[in-house]
Amino acid sequence: MNKKCVLAYSGGLDTSVILGWLIEQGYEVVAVYVDLGQPCEDREAILEKARTCGAVKAEIVDVREELCRDFAFPVMQWQARYEGTYLLGTSIARPLIGKICVDICHREGATVYAHGATGKGNDQCRFQLAAEAIDPRITVLAPWRMAEFRSLFPGRKELIEYCEARDIPVKASKDKPYSSDENCLHTSYEAGLLEELTTDGFNLVDFGMTVSPQQAPDWPETVRIDFESGVPVKVNGKALKPHDLVLALNEIGGRNGIGRTDIVENRFVGMKSRGVYEAPGMTLLYEAHRLVEQMTLDRDLVHLRDRLSPEVAEMVYYGFWYCAKMDALLAFIREAQKPVTGTVELNLYKGNVLVKSRTSPLSLYDEAIASMEGGGSYDQTDAEGFLRIVGLPLRVQGRVRPRGKA
Repeated sequence: MNKKCVLAYSGGLDTSVILGWLIEQGYEVVAVYVDLGQPCEDREAILEKARTCGAVKAEIVDVREELCRDFAFPVMQWQARYEGTYLLGTSIARPLIGKICVDICHREGATVYAHGATGKGNDQCRFQLAAEAIDPRITVLAPWRMAEFRSLFPGRKELIEYCEARDIPVKASKDKPYSSDENCLHTSYEAGLLEELTTDGFNLVDFGMTVSPQQAPDWPETVRIDFESGVPVKVNGKALKPHDLVLALNEIGGRNGIGRTDIVENRFVGMKSRGVYEAPGMTLLYEAHRLVEQMTLDRDLVHLRDRLSPEVAEMVYYGFWYCAKMDALLAFIREAQKPVTGTVELNLYKGNVLVKSRTSPLSLYDEAIASMEGGGSYDQTDAEGFLRIVGLPLRVQGRVRPRGKA
């Protein structure tokens, strides 16, 4: 039996314990830290910890540009929000992690890919569906779905004690047991005290990307964002690569209290869960992108996109990134976004995002046509015939089935 395993390794509580447990099960473990732009993490220290704990190899794979360019920006172009609110920051990253780990399985000759997602959450779906779509021959090992693992570690208390007994440093503590997941797109907070819905999440969480709106400056800050064919390319006139652009907007939005949410959402596995999120840069991009679209996209096209957008959000949230339907939808949005070029200025004030100005060389807005004043190529007399045709079915129905008393 091939006992070589690739572990998606974050250096956090769960994967630190899982690394040790896999070694105890006889696996040679390759620990892979996928760099998604996680802030406030010492990457070399994380890799050194994996080696010290017994990994035969530990490496980092930098996918920050790919995450923003090929995953986050297309989802933003769809204006996809799960259940109308969540900007999918964690969901977007998981299929990319899966792809990297399967690639390393191929390189290392490993047939097992392990991860630290629990059997109650969404991430197990995202990791496994991605791996099986890319290479069904790879076995996905999820210790949290194994009874023998859960019997050893029924809760976070036992995980922490395991690490303490082996001098494995982790950020989690018994006094502050909520968990977090971070990347350059957002940070999510869940579990522990946040599972009690009467807990004030905004007061409890030690946010890392944003100040509270109450602590934000007492004056508005203006930010300018430029798009080319639906892709953000400049911030305040400076051309930036995707990851740097997101970081710049994180800083600007974060200091103005932009992008905090507290949601009770429906997981793919069926239960409801509570999550607190912060996504300052992506919140600004979603709003600026929508404002450029308002000028540049045909009505029927954007309405079709809006009808499909919740389905795209569900697919991303559930983990169906690598499938025929998503391939087709990504091709659709690339075509639909070609005219979405323009510049938006936003005023940011204590958590609020207010449009200041918008311009586009491809704008479909014609002031002369839209004006309530006279002039332009629109003849209001034409509306008489238009409404006679549109209203024909209603007049026929009204005669046959009157709605009011004669």
